[in-house]
Amino acid sequence: MSQLSLDKSKIRFVLLEGIHRNAVDVLNSNGYTNIDYLRTALDEKTLIEKIRNAHFVGIRSRTEINKRVLQAADKLIAIGCFCIGTNQVDLRAAMLKGIPVFNAPYSNTRSVAELVLAEAILLLRGIPEKNALVHRGGWSKSAEGSFETRGKTLGIVGYGNIGSQLSVLAEALGMYVIYHDVITKMPMGNARQLGTLDDLLAQADVVTLHVPETASTEGMMGAERFARMKRDSIFINAARGSCVDIDALAAALESKHLGGASIDVFPKEPKTNDEEFLSPLRRFDNVILTPHIGGSTLEAQANIGLEVAEKFIRYSDTGATLSAVNFPEVEVPLLAGKHRLLHIHKNIPGVLSAINRIFAEHGFNVSAQSLMTNDAVGYLVMDVDADYSTVALHQLQEIDGTISARVLY
Repeated sequence: MSQLSLDKSKIRFVLLEGIHRNAVDVLNSNGYTNIDYLRTALDEKTLIEKIRNAHFVGIRSRTEINKRVLQAADKLIAIGCFCIGTNQVDLRAAMLKGIPVFNAPYSNTRSVAELVLAEAILLLRGIPEKNALVHRGGWSKSAEGSFETRGKTLGIVGYGNIGSQLSVLAEALGMYVIYHDVITKMPMGNARQLGTLDDLLAQADVVTLHVPETASTEGMMGAERFARMKRDSIFINAARGSCVDIDALAAALESKHLGGASIDVFPKEPKTNDEEFLSPLRRFDNVILTPHIGGSTLEAQANIGLEVAEKFIRYSDTGATLSAVNFPEVEVPLLAGKHRLLHIHKNIPGVLSAINRIFAEHGFNVSAQSLMTNDAVGYLVMDVDADYSTVALHQLQEIDGTISARVLY
């Protein structure tokens, strides 16, 4: 195999927010040693300075990579969100600059599902209130308001990776599972899909959200929908803070329409562990409040570190963009003795024709070529004879609409 166009020791990674150390280990074992590892998030000004010369940056949920940050990061070629969500990154701005964004959509599903199920059990038993009372010196030894999980109906809103795994765990405990999703999903076990969210709210003893942050899910649980839930039912949100009107939830708890709630994500969250968390939900003993830790188990963080680091390596070594959340997905097998060219361009008519015309006019032999596009950009991977790569790269860079072009190896 030909040598990489850039020595791996010169490829700079910046990993923020205490990403699991196995990400560093797997990068090191693949020859990437230029790694700046920080345990904290950074404010915008500091972040701009820190990643100005970085090729890869890894973040979790606290770091925001917006258009201003991207404009200053001239060497950046990929971003990794070491978590499920990617709303902390301006995905379109990154795409238009030719920067794919990778995440870990599957690695912490078990952790979130286990937490939600545990919270459902605790809330059905009334444990949060009893625990708070005992801490204050009280003693309420009674079965009043305390229920088994078996035989209760769990309503899952969003039947994706987490929702479907939760479905299996809940059914194993003897719960009836119903779910609602915007598209038809194959049920796990005996779960049943309902046609409308309102139908689910009316039937479920426990309602749990597992939806992405989109325009359609913003504020989806407000006063009207809480009113449609069964009296004394339980509400759980470990999805996105923007999906719930917290004041409306507080009102439903204050009126005792709901029997309890558990919230792991909030519309506004502290930026650091030293900042005070403010919420109208703090005054309720029958509410479990957790600091956005649904996927924060050692097992999940280890899996996430490995998953995203490996995606970095595949992109850096081969140009593969499979599973990128904002970018055309391309993967081409490696060919020995060839040089690989990567060309990212605006998705406008004539680019591929111009590329093929250049190769034809110069007699360049293309051993492999793969192009994928989305609404805004195209991503072309080409393997050519080693003797042609330098000239070909120069020609590619001159094509109208080119965002970036480089020799990978």
